[in-house]
Order: sequence, then structure tokens, then C-alpha cells
Amino acid sequence: MAHYPLNHHLRPAYRVVAGAAGGFLALFGVLGIAATWGDPFFHRGHDWVLGLRANPAGAWLATLLGIAILAAVVVGGNVHHHANVVLGWGVLGVAMVLLALLQTDANILNASMVNIIVLTVIGLVVLTAGLYGKVGSAEAGREESAAAHNPV
Repeated sequence: MAHYPLNHHLRPAYRVVAGAAGGFLALFGVLGIAATWGDPFFHRGHDWVLGLRANPAGAWLATLLGIAILAAVVVGGNVHHHANVVLGWGVLGVAMVLLALLQTDANILNASMVNIIVLTVIGLVVLTAGLYGKVGSAEAGREESAAAHNPV
């Protein structure tokens, strides 16, 4: 079973960083939707937004992922922990699929290598924030700390 730190002292900082990552994705998505308005959904043109290539499909996906990450950050607690672990792995998965499809006709999200690098970093940030976001009672936190620092 995986061990997630309970009541980590940097939990608020990780939440802020995850919120910034979700905000960037949402901002990119909204600006991408505006920039590609009227284009076919899977258009493979030369539209760039915030230094990333965009098309309507990729912009909508980024908007939805960004809003989901921001919602998890706002709710906080163990919802933040569980949602960001899942969303972090999901963003990393999307980045790896895009990497595999980059130079093919199946690149329906119009991704470039810059998009993949940014998605990988955002996925790692969100995943890390989720891993250190687990919340429990003060007593459970003390017990976990004692067990971790005083092994039998």
C-alpha cells in the first residue's frame, strides 16, 4: 500500500502551486477557445496561445482539466488529495499519448513538443500536490510521525 504523508507541513504551499497549475490550464483553454473560435474542432492550424499550440479540442480539454484542478484546490481536504492524484496521473497520461502521436495524423489536439513538456510539468506538479495533500486528525498525524521516525 502506498504511503501518503498525513498533515504535511507544506500542504498549503502545494495547494497554491496546484491552483496556479490549474489556473494556467484554464487560462490557456479559455484563450485558446477564443483564438480558435470558428475553426473546425480538430483543426491542425498554426494558432498559438501563451506559447502553446492550440485548437478547439485541445483548448476545451485544457479548460475542463484546469477547472477540475481548481475545483479540487478550492474544496481542499482529502477531496484535493484524491482528485489531484487522479488528475495528475491523467494529465501525465494525456502528455504521453500526445508524445506518441506527435508526428502522426492522429495528433488531433494539434500538440507540439512545447505542449507536451508543459503538460508533463503540470501533471507532475498536480500529482505532487495531491500526494502531499492528505489530511487527517491531529492524533493520527502524531501516530504516523512517530511510526515513521521511530521504526520498530
